[in-house]
Amino acid sequence: MAKLSLFERRRRRVRTALRSRAGGKARLSIHRSGKHIYAQVIDDAEGKTVAAASTLDKDLRGTSGANAAAAAEVGKRVAAAATKAGVTKVVFDRGGFLFHGRVKALADAAREGGLEF
Repeated sequence: MAKLSLFERRRRRVRTALRSRAGGKARLSIHRSGKHIYAQVIDDAEGKTVAAASTLDKDLRGTSGANAAAAAEVGKRVAAAATKAGVTKVVFDRGGFLFHGRVKALADAAREGGLEF
């Protein structure tokens, strides 16, 4: 078995803790790269993605995806798509990333958009 990086260990620890405490709620999972940020609402019971948004969407592609304003816009869009699909309560899976900066901006915008977590 290969040795995992500290980031991968934190990602696994966060995700397994969320799944044990989720209580059947959907999971708002995020991924942050150097240039973009991605968010999706996943129903783990069915193994399906309910809603997704990222800075690679056609409307957001022209702006910079590496700032908090773009992350907030992604948060609003994923919240709107999730509420349209009938999901209002989720658990936030930060995916090993620290809850700061772009991750926090996305979470705050998703809360303002109607998601509860």
